[in-house]
Amino acid sequence: QAQVVESGGGLVQAGGSLRLSCIHSGRIFGIIAAAWYRQGPGKERELAASITAGGSTSYADSVKGRFSISRDHDWKPVNLQMNNLKPEDTALYFCKLITRGAEYWGQGTQVTVSS
Repeated sequence: QAQVVESGGGLVQAGGSLRLSCIHSGRIFGIIAAAWYRQGPGKERELAASITAGGSTSYADSVKGRFSISRDHDWKPVNLQMNNLKPEDTALYFCKLITRGAEYWGQGTQVTVSS
């Protein structure tokens, strides 16, 4: 059974850093891209960062210059380095893995930034 698991969330003060990791197991083959989404309290889920097989990255304007997405050669793990965190970054962060035939989501890891 395919499974995606995020880790690394927690409580941090404003200005601090966290590193989220996403690993997968089971029958997930041919990953072509990965992304980190987030959903804050009372907000819609939004794309924070993405990375392609070729290494191209893309970021939401709200995290540009503070977040960095990376991956190992076999997509284990897909990391999201988050620096200079702000209270508005508080959200449940989800990892999505994309193949040509399907998308796979994890259950999320909570990030809480205190002011």
